[in-house]
Amino acid sequence: MAPRKRSRHGLGFLCCFGGSDLPEINLRDNCPLQYMEFSSPIPNPEELNVCFAELVDELDLTDKNREAVFALPPEKKWQIYCSKKKEQEDPNKLATSWPDYYIDRINSMAAMQSLYAFDEEETEVRNQVVEDLKTALRTQPMRFVTRFIELEGLTCLLNFLRSMDHATCESRIHTSLIGCIKALMNNSQGRAHVLAQPEAISTIAQSLRTENSKTKVAVLEILGAVCLVPGGHKKVLQAMLHYQVYAAERTRFQTLLNELDRSLGRYRDEVNLKTAIMSFINAVLNAGAGEDNLEFRLHLRYEFLMLGIQPVIDKLRQHENAILDKHLDFFEMVRNEDDLELARRFDMVHIDTKSASQMFELIHKKLKHTEAYPCLLSVLHHCLQMPYKRNGGYFQQWQLLDRILQQIVLQDERGVDPDLAPLENFNVKNIVNMLINENEVKQWREQAEKFRKEHSELVSRLERKERECETKTLEKEEMMRTLNKMKDKLARESQELRQARGQVAELVAQLSELSTGPVSAPPPPGGPLPSSSSVTTDDLPPPPPPLPFACCSPPPPPPLPPGGPPTPPGAPPCFGLSPPLPQDPFPSSDVPLRKKRIPQPSHPLKSFNWVKLNEERVPGTVWNEIDDMQVFRILDLEDFEKMFSAYQRHQKELGSTEDVYLASRKVKELSVIDGRRAQNCIILLSKLKLSNEEIRQAILKMDEQEDLAKDMLEQLLKFIPEKSDIDLLEEHRHEIERMARADRFLYEMSRIDHYQQRLQALFFKKKFQERLAEAKPKVEAILLASRELTRSRRLKQMLEVVLAIGNFMNKGQRGGAYGFRVASLNKIADTKSSIDRNISLLHYLIMILEKHFPDILNLPSELQHLPEAAKVNLAELEKEVSNLKKGLRAVEVELEYQRRQVREPNDKFVPVMSDFITVSSFSFSELEDQLNEARDKFAKALMHFGEQESNMQPEGFFGIFDTFLQAFSEARQDLEAMRKRREEEERRARMEAMLKEQRERERWQRQRKVLAGSSLELEEGGEFDDLVLALRSGEVFDKDLSKLKRSRKRSGNQAPEVTRERALNRLNY
Repeated sequence: MAPRKRSRHGLGFLCCFGGSDLPEINLRDNCPLQYMEFSSPIPNPEELNVCFAELVDELDLTDKNREAVFALPPEKKWQIYCSKKKEQEDPNKLATSWPDYYIDRINSMAAMQSLYAFDEEETEVRNQVVEDLKTALRTQPMRFVTRFIELEGLTCLLNFLRSMDHATCESRIHTSLIGCIKALMNNSQGRAHVLAQPEAISTIAQSLRTENSKTKVAVLEILGAVCLVPGGHKKVLQAMLHYQVYAAERTRFQTLLNELDRSLGRYRDEVNLKTAIMSFINAVLNAGAGEDNLEFRLHLRYEFLMLGIQPVIDKLRQHENAILDKHLDFFEMVRNEDDLELARRFDMVHIDTKSASQMFELIHKKLKHTEAYPCLLSVLHHCLQMPYKRNGGYFQQWQLLDRILQQIVLQDERGVDPDLAPLENFNVKNIVNMLINENEVKQWREQAEKFRKEHSELVSRLERKERECETKTLEKEEMMRTLNKMKDKLARESQELRQARGQVAELVAQLSELSTGPVSAPPPPGGPLPSSSSVTTDDLPPPPPPLPFACCSPPPPPPLPPGGPPTPPGAPPCFGLSPPLPQDPFPSSDVPLRKKRIPQPSHPLKSFNWVKLNEERVPGTVWNEIDDMQVFRILDLEDFEKMFSAYQRHQKELGSTEDVYLASRKVKELSVIDGRRAQNCIILLSKLKLSNEEIRQAILKMDEQEDLAKDMLEQLLKFIPEKSDIDLLEEHRHEIERMARADRFLYEMSRIDHYQQRLQALFFKKKFQERLAEAKPKVEAILLASRELTRSRRLKQMLEVVLAIGNFMNKGQRGGAYGFRVASLNKIADTKSSIDRNISLLHYLIMILEKHFPDILNLPSELQHLPEAAKVNLAELEKEVSNLKKGLRAVEVELEYQRRQVREPNDKFVPVMSDFITVSSFSFSELEDQLNEARDKFAKALMHFGEQESNMQPEGFFGIFDTFLQAFSEARQDLEAMRKRREEEERRARMEAMLKEQRERERWQRQRKVLAGSSLELEEGGEFDDLVLALRSGEVFDKDLSKLKRSRKRSGNQAPEVTRERALNRLNY
């Protein structure tokens, strides 16, 4: 079926919104052209056309109007040009020719409407401002509109509309504001700007909620015209949905139908409002998607019919107004044509859409012998089961079914809804395709899930390899940097060695000379020196090469926390070894203790974590008088074994034969460690996603594959097997297959020699570079900030200025100072001016610097490292460096121990940690040297400013200057803001003065404006106004109406043909 097209050649608004007639040019008086005098002679035609073209470009005319204007005689062109230039150069219009003035006035009106109650005269003045803006938007050159848009003038108007109180809403100001937006849309650039604003049309639609009929008419004319603009139809529908929520309407368009049916009592206002409503309804139904979409027109028209528009139309016929009747005729004729088209689809002449039985019979007849008939029966079957009671949420369920059907009918092939989507993310085409290929989609989903799992595994492996490569690369780069530094250090030390050997040779030569002299010196301690003939430089033994790190005897390590594993025999003190036990304070006794015959349980029990008292301490205590053997005769040992068995039993007893059979099939797990600890250990192992053997190999190989992340290593350190756990696990090592997962993990890890020390060394190795990278910037910040403070020339000059100001202000003992504590800098802002409390001494200091010492204002550029240095806590930094030193020493001790042990084939602790110690020791020595230098520089900086080292820390000292610089910058911003406010107040005062002068001469200006031969102007109005006028008068629907009337006459003379082709063509707007 070919779509029907409507054509509106008379308007052609899709191109330029102008009418087909040429612009009408009228003279303001009846004087002939030959009697008009010009202020300057007419230039040659070329210059005249150039000047006239600039003027026409500012007027934003359509192509046809431009051609008509350029076809005027040269005298008329020059007359128009001179008149426009004279108006632009008029000094009395300077104030009102700026958009800034109107925007400021409207903003102030919006702010003051809720604070003051204005009388009628003041309201008239405010309305005149808005009317002046509307006139300016229509008559001023194009640059005025452009400037108005750039200054967010539309946002100003929309904000005023949103914040309008009831009194302003019902006044003429509201109508004038809508007129301003309409005038802005009368320009192509302004119209595009309004349509580009997301909430502009919705805000305009909110103005329908007023009792002022003129405001409603203006709003409806804008909305109707926007429907005819490309891309505007959907915005209008969205605005009406917004208004439904804003006005709490039950359904969309409810307010319009109420206004259409209501009587105002004033014939002219009533006809104008009802004409505007009907023109809007026709535009909504037939523009946009309604041009060639029958389903959309039927859908949208059904909303109006359900609201009762047909009886209202019959009632409106009584007004007997030609323009209103034209809109009513168009509505009914298009409706009849669409009903006829729908009936032809079912080979019918008419379909009664009010009869449910007739519509069901048509659907039943259409689908009876098709494969869709079972689906129809299923729909009806399920509709019977839907709720129908009045209470509950039955209505919403039927509403959901209605919206789903609407979207199925309206949605096009691209998934776009011509009306706003009733349901979000509901794409009919996609759902239909999924139903068609449901099995295929299921297979693809399974395959996609398989690929997704494989992809995730590959990604995890890739990430692991990337981490490994990154770690190796960083280690290689760090090793190369360390090697280069060691080479430089070796070269320096070699040079020093050669110098030392030369000095030794000189000393030997001097000694030999002294030994051959007349007076012999006493021999040095340790025996006489050899003679010069036998001792030479070459005979001296070379000094030993420098070691990579200090080899002094290590200090004793800190003791292990309670419950730590014992140190294997022959192991050196390392990561927290327990100190030797103290001497027994109790004297030993020779009285033998009696033997205990303790009953043995039939199976392992849970352990009781106590600290056993040594047998040597028992004599002479209360424990020597206690006999626990008597208790065993009283206890129910069988019940005790059931209650505290090491096996994890069920709470309920196994009763039936089936329970016994099921219980016998379950594998009993053996767990001897604490339940909460075991549960946390299992959670950690599930995150690692590695088997116990893989974890063991990773620890032995020092995690070369980067399987153990730093956070996981930190968690593993919390699950070091304790001595009590190891003892219990060793007792049940023959039942390893029955052990719980956490118990088996702890057991297998306890089999690794020095497991705790290995894990701590690996964690220290992984965290070393990160901790070093965190400490270095802090040390460098203190070092650089100290240098900047002592070398800053601008800071010294500023302190001179502050010292002079302080000595000038202070008298007596507080005056005559040679210096001051740096903390006094932050007290400058506390001194306020006696003239203006907003001005402090710091503001005044900046004013002095700006006037006499502008270079000092760049002081922050010389002190760039102060903010970072102010954050450094030196005590914490020194503690961190000390911890790094202790950690390196502990790794060295463990390395010495591992070198003496027999290693497994995969054990790479010694080679990996040897390289690590070589590189990290050198890096740490650099950090230590930097820290010492930073301490020295900081002490010198304190001395430089006369501060005591014992009372100042870096964070306090640098924080003083950092706080001062922040206050310094804020004070500069305050001064700049004060200057801008002063300039703005002066500019507004000038504008107010110019406006006052202009208003005083306004009446004289109007009289002088209409002089003989003074001007020739184009007819006021624009393309958007033409569109609104055509919509109001119904001319926009004239061609549709005439074609429909001719079609109805033909259909009345001959029988209607049963065909699927449209009888009429669509009308092109």
